[in-house]
Amino acid sequence: MKVNVVMPKMGESITEGTIIKWHKQPGDFVKKDEIIFEITTDKVDTEIPSPSDGVLSEILFQEQETVEVDTVVAVIDTEIKEQIKTIIPEKKDIKEIDETPSTNQLGGDIIDIIMPQLGESLTEGTILKWYKKAGEIVEKDEILLEISTDKVDTEIPSPESGVLTNILFDEQKTVQVGTVIAQLTTSGFKKSVEKEKTLLEKEIVNTKVSDDSAKTNAIVRENIDFKQDKYYSPVVLNIAQKENISPYELSTIFGTGLDGRVTKKDVLNFVDKKKNIGGNEVSIKSGKEEIQPAFKDDGSSTVIPMDNIRQKIMEHMIKSRDTSVHVSELIEADMTKIQNFIKSNKDNFYSKENIKLTFLPFIAYASIKALKEHPLINSSIKNTDIILKKNINLGIAVALKPDGLIVPNIKNAERKNIKELAAAIAELSEKAKNKKLTTEDITGGTFTISNYGVFGTLFGTPIINQPEVAILGVGAVTKKPVAVEINGADTIAIRSMMYIVLSHDHRLIDGMLGGKFLKSLKDNLENLDLTHI
Repeated sequence: MKVNVVMPKMGESITEGTIIKWHKQPGDFVKKDEIIFEITTDKVDTEIPSPSDGVLSEILFQEQETVEVDTVVAVIDTEIKEQIKTIIPEKKDIKEIDETPSTNQLGGDIIDIIMPQLGESLTEGTILKWYKKAGEIVEKDEILLEISTDKVDTEIPSPESGVLTNILFDEQKTVQVGTVIAQLTTSGFKKSVEKEKTLLEKEIVNTKVSDDSAKTNAIVRENIDFKQDKYYSPVVLNIAQKENISPYELSTIFGTGLDGRVTKKDVLNFVDKKKNIGGNEVSIKSGKEEIQPAFKDDGSSTVIPMDNIRQKIMEHMIKSRDTSVHVSELIEADMTKIQNFIKSNKDNFYSKENIKLTFLPFIAYASIKALKEHPLINSSIKNTDIILKKNINLGIAVALKPDGLIVPNIKNAERKNIKELAAAIAELSEKAKNKKLTTEDITGGTFTISNYGVFGTLFGTPIINQPEVAILGVGAVTKKPVAVEINGADTIAIRSMMYIVLSHDHRLIDGMLGGKFLKSLKDNLENLDLTHI
């Protein structure tokens, strides 16, 4: 069978790419996901992998030629009789493996390890460090590598036990999301891994130590037992041993990794904070460590380098600023009716739905109604075309500890009532905080709500979430004296009021349309039918 290799489209506005280098020549064997050529566009330089195993039978365009996207640039012949074997380097320190196997000899499944998408508009991630080498045995959930994105730095665990057969990208390489970065063979090694683990633990426990190091050895013993309750990577445990971190202290560290796992960065931050504490300004909260240290300084200033997360967020915000012409408009809505409803029904709603009733689902519902009335707000811009979205995928900005932001979205939100929106918001928030969001959850959004009011902020001017054309910022609901009309007479009353800000892209959304949208949203909030929730 002939498989066409095409010039990929690396972005919505990309129409062509230039071939920089061919890594393979006609007649060469290629494996699926092996790099065959490099391209450059006006957005990115990247390496293109093979779509299948076979022989590169034909190259249609040479280096330095510029080719339109979706054009066939090469052909791979998959009907090849000679087998292409991947040899796994020998794992010399594991005695249970008698010979150096190949993937064919293993007879197991090959699992692709891909660059994950961990944030809205995220297109790439940078490999900071590989913790395993090709040919090494790994356990399920053992950390394979550490990556950095514009949303978060995180350690990526192995999905299964097996052998890491291929590493396709080196450290410091920036890779497109969804790209295969490594491969794992899963068969025949579980028993060896368990034996290696047992031998290692016995070696640590049985090591003869002097009186001075007895305490450290005891900590290692406790760590081994403690691992059974909560998984800690070998890297984390090694640091804990070296820095004399007790199992209890380890359990108090707040994990920022996948599923709340404690990462290398988390434990190193804990170590740094312990060293820099001047006094007893340490608080333990809900079993998780929350340190508020008084850092030593020279009385003038302290230089704190930005971590990678903050650098990426900075780049993302600058990109949005330089893409959209931001304009912000403000309106005030009377939330008294909704607040009274929440106060009267929150306990009953929680007992039935197991969800805390907040202002956000009401705001979401009213926003969806306003978007239906003004559909241009629910669109995007592509070159000189307006892409009008048929469905409303409502993004909800979620703050992540210790620092970070992610925007999962509710698909087809226009089909949901207030109760269903409340459930969807609660589910996405929980998944975000526990690092369980999927690619589907964080892509395809059409309009975003940023609820900074939950922190007590009255109003702000949020930055548009690209490629959307507007974002809604909602402030805290506060009681204040307001002039109202009752039975035709003006009077002063105490009402629960909320500021609403719409930041919109003036390339498409003019002030008149933005103002109309806000007026519709205000009317929707103040006149919601709350009888059937």
